[in-house]
Amino acid sequence: MKHGKYRFLAMALLPALALHVVFVLSPYAQAFYLSLTDWTGVAGQANFVGLDNFTRLGEDPLFLAALGNNALMLVVVPLATITIALFLASMLNLGGRRGRAEVQGVRGAKVYKIVYFFPQLLSVPIIAVLWQFVYSPNNGLLNGVLTAVGLDGLARTWLADGSVALWAVMAVMTWSAVGFYVVLFSAAMDSIPRELFEAARLDGAGRFATFRSITLPLVRDNVSAAFVYLGIAALDGFALVQILSVGPGGPDGATEVIGLGLYRNAFSFGQFGYASAMGVALFFLTLTLAVVAMRAGRREKVEMA
Repeated sequence: MKHGKYRFLAMALLPALALHVVFVLSPYAQAFYLSLTDWTGVAGQANFVGLDNFTRLGEDPLFLAALGNNALMLVVVPLATITIALFLASMLNLGGRRGRAEVQGVRGAKVYKIVYFFPQLLSVPIIAVLWQFVYSPNNGLLNGVLTAVGLDGLARTWLADGSVALWAVMAVMTWSAVGFYVVLFSAAMDSIPRELFEAARLDGAGRFATFRSITLPLVRDNVSAAFVYLGIAALDGFALVQILSVGPGGPDGATEVIGLGLYRNAFSFGQFGYASAMGVALFFLTLTLAVVAMRAGRREKVEMA
């Protein structure tokens, strides 16, 4: 009977395991192998070059610029998105009038959540095209508003100015992601017992003290997960940069990211081996980010316990 149970489990798991190996693990293995070759993408033979592609990465100024830009995005995008989303979710769910008997959200909170979530219904190319019109230097919405309020001195060619182009792209990434995390954090805050907030109110705690001592510790797991997902998005950024930036990747590499360099080397220059080396580097950067974030979250949970 025992052997029959194990046989049934094996027969149930083997098809899924086989599909996982073929469609998930196999492409990874191929990418690792190609990163050690000089394959052009069309040649029938790929010559083994060892670690030459990885050595070349360390000497490629455009890749190093992309690495620096991705590092900045990795810090700014998750931090800005999570901060704004936590603030909005807290105001929507816990920002009602304090004079009432129980803690509640603001009036119309459900409508606000739907509005904030709207960008999630749009694909990344559509978002990028919409923001191209916003950033247009001649008749764009942003420069038009600045001119209308008497701040025309701040108007500029947002996507063609190397000092602000990357920040303009990161603003779009943050805007497009905030709504999802407002909904995520709102769901987490809804699960917190209201008695905790009422007890804090009776003790005379203000909104910020209540958020710091009750709300934030109880949604920490959601914040950790959000940081991982946003970090992965920040390490990519290919689609937005491809459409929004001048060049793309310009001006002068100001918006260059690893994903864009990978795409260009593979499909424009026919250097699939070198592009695969970029992909492997990106894979390990993403894996490191996930491990560090999960370990940090676990350490904080142990310290709190």
